[in-house]
Amino acid sequence: MDVKILGAGCAKCEQLERAARAVIEREGIDATVTKIDDITDILAYGVMITPALVVDEKVVVKGRVPSNDELTKLLTI
Repeated sequence: MDVKILGAGCAKCEQLERAARAVIEREGIDATVTKIDDITDILAYGVMITPALVVDEKVVVKGRVPSNDELTKLLTI
């Protein structure tokens, strides 16, 4: 699984990255996590508000930090 966290370094972006990494570790998910902070790269995903979560090149969350339960569902599909 390829997971990308889109965000320019704001507190919520960092929170999403920590939460996603925690779920991946806790659930034993085989995933590569990449943090993307370049605005041009973020806009290429059609994201206008961060943070955003991209799973296997599909934007699944944008503009908020999902709950741990929601994050677990998104990452264990």
